[in-house]
Order: sequence, then C-alpha cells, then structure tokens
Amino acid sequence: MFAEVFEIARLTEGVLDRPFAEVDPNQKEQIVRALQRRGHAVGFLGDGINDAPALHAADVGISVNEAVDVAKEAADFVLLEHDLDVLRQGIEQGRKTFSNTLKYIAIVTSANFGNMVSMATASLLLPFLPLLAKQILFNNFLADIPAMAIASDNVDVETVQTPRRWDITGLRRFMVIFGAISSLFDFLTFGVLLWGFNADPALFRTGWFVESLMTELAIILVVRTARPFYRSPPGRLLWLIAAGMMVVALLIPYAPLFTVFDFVPLPPPLLAALLAITFFYVGAVELGKWLIYRKPAAVPGS
Repeated sequence: MFAEVFEIARLTEGVLDRPFAEVDPNQKEQIVRALQRRGHAVGFLGDGINDAPALHAADVGISVNEAVDVAKEAADFVLLEHDLDVLRQGIEQGRKTFSNTLKYIAIVTSANFGNMVSMATASLLLPFLPLLAKQILFNNFLADIPAMAIASDNVDVETVQTPRRWDITGLRRFMVIFGAISSLFDFLTFGVLLWGFNADPALFRTGWFVESLMTELAIILVVRTARPFYRSPPGRLLWLIAAGMMVVALLIPYAPLFTVFDFVPLPPPLLAALLAITFFYVGAVELGKWLIYRKPAAVPGS
C-alpha cells in the first residue's frame, strides 16, 4: 500500500486517476501529503472519525452537516446541503474577489506612483506649489469613490478559468509602466498650462487638478482588464460612479460650491486641450497594456 501511496508523488498532472480502497486514516493522510509534495492543492471530503487526519492535512478539508463532530472540527468547510456545486460557486467567487482585489492594488499603486513623481518634479521646478494640500486631499477623495466599486466589478471569463497567485514582480512592473505613462501626460499638461496658456498659480492648479482626476478615473476603466477596454464592460456600479465623477471633474472649475478649494474657471480652449490629453492618455495606456500583457504571467489579476 505505501508503495502505491508514494507512486502518487510521481504524478505530473493534477488528476488523481488511481482509486484507493480500504485505507486506514494514516494512509489517507499520506495520500494527501504525497500530492501536496508535488505542488498540488488538495481538497478532501470526509465525514467519519477516520477521515479527520486527512481533513486536517488537506489544503481544503470539506465535511457535511451529518458528519461526526471530529470530522466537522477538522474540516475547513461544512456543507449544509447535499450539493457539491456550492464548491464550484465558492471557487469562482473567490477567484473573482482575488481578481478585483489585485485590480484595486494595481490601479491605486500605479496612479499614486505617477502622481508622486509628477508632484515631486513640479515642486522642484515651479516657483509655486503645483497643488494645495486641500486640493490633493479632495482629488484623492473623488478618485477613491469609484475605486470602492471595483469590488463589484465584472471580471473577464478567462480570469476564473484558472487559479492565480500573488505576483509582486508583475504588480511592480505594472506600477512602474503605468505610473510612468501617467507622469508623462502630467508633464505634457504642465507644458500646455505654462507655455500654451501662460497659467498663473490658480489656473495651473485648477487645470492640473482636472487633468489628474480625469486620467485617474480613466485608468480605472481601462486597466481593469487585459482586454481592450471596449471589449470588457465594467460593472454597472463602477461605470455609473466613474462617469458621474468625470462629470463632476468637468464642473468643478465652474461651480461656486468649489471655490473654497481655490479653483478658477477654465477657458474653453484649455478645457478642450485637457480633454484631448485625457483621450490620448487612454490610447497610451492601451498601448502599455499590450506591451505588459503579452506574457500571461504578467497580468495582475485580469
């Protein structure tokens, strides 16, 4: 029997096609651990006292409501109904949650990295603060509102077909590439404001605030998927909130309510220029996606 148990360790595929019968509790545990040594994630379903060691050793121990207390205590999950489909549903929901979590981390880190580089560079080169503290906080607040809706976002079908793992290298690459794209378009905005419109400090801050907020909202909708963004519709809540925040971003310079943040009205040609910058920014991000997603392992959660 032990020869057969350790033969399992030579399996190269994640499919166990050899039946085992009349095995004792220790041998069940040995089978589970043999598969784990080959890098497999092992689930074990049992309801008796003799299943407890294997339930405890498995990556996921599953028991049923009618099982003995020892088996239920050793299991990670106890099924209340006679339906194994709940396991499939749980796996799919877990993969969706993990994917959306990685989306949020990737989007926020890349946007913050780009803004940090832009702010630091502008602070060194300009004779005034590029944004006031209250404007920075207001920008972050508005950008975070749609980011909270990522938890309910749609995910691409291929995302839930295979399990994904935490990939810090892929996230770092993602952050640097898309953060750099964000900073490049910030610098373009600085040039348009200073040399194209001779902006004073108030106009500069208002213009960059609008551009920064619009591009942050755009990146949420664009980089949430490895597909072209128009081929992967976002969740309804995310789309409605992001679209609403874009409207707010465009109205902020003209609404008396927001004069407390020292914003000033933007001339129509400048507003048109900022919209054009946002449009080309979306195109640049799509190009960056094509470059970073050529290798499937580089995809952070999508």
